[in-house]
Amino acid sequence: MSTATLSASVTHTAALARLGHALSDPTRAGVLLALREAPAYPSDLAEALEVSRQVMSNQLACLRGCGLVEAVPDGRRTWYRLADSHLAPALDELLRVVLYVEPGCCAGETCTCA
Repeated sequence: MSTATLSASVTHTAALARLGHALSDPTRAGVLLALREAPAYPSDLAEALEVSRQVMSNQLACLRGCGLVEAVPDGRRTWYRLADSHLAPALDELLRVVLYVEPGCCAGETCTCA
C-alpha cells in the first residue's frame, strides 16, 4: 500500500471548500443549477425556487462571495450568471455523480440530469 501525497495546494483546498459551502444549501444549489441553463434576474430565481426575494438576495450574495456567480447591471435591474464557463459542465458532471450515489433520485422523462 502506498502513502498518499498531497497534490493540491492550500489555495486549491480553500477553493474546493467554498464550492462545497455553496452546494451545501438547497437554495444555493438550485440557483447554480438554474444558472447553468441561462442567466436570470433574482426575482425570477426566487419565484422558480419558491423563496422570498430577501432569501434570494442573501443566497446570491453568498454565491458572489464564493466567486461562483457574477452580477451584471441591466439598467435599473441586475441579472446573474455563472462566473465561469467551466461551471456549467462541472455541475452537469456532479449531477451524474449524484445519480451514482443515489440512483433513485431521478426518475421519469422530466429528469434532465442523466
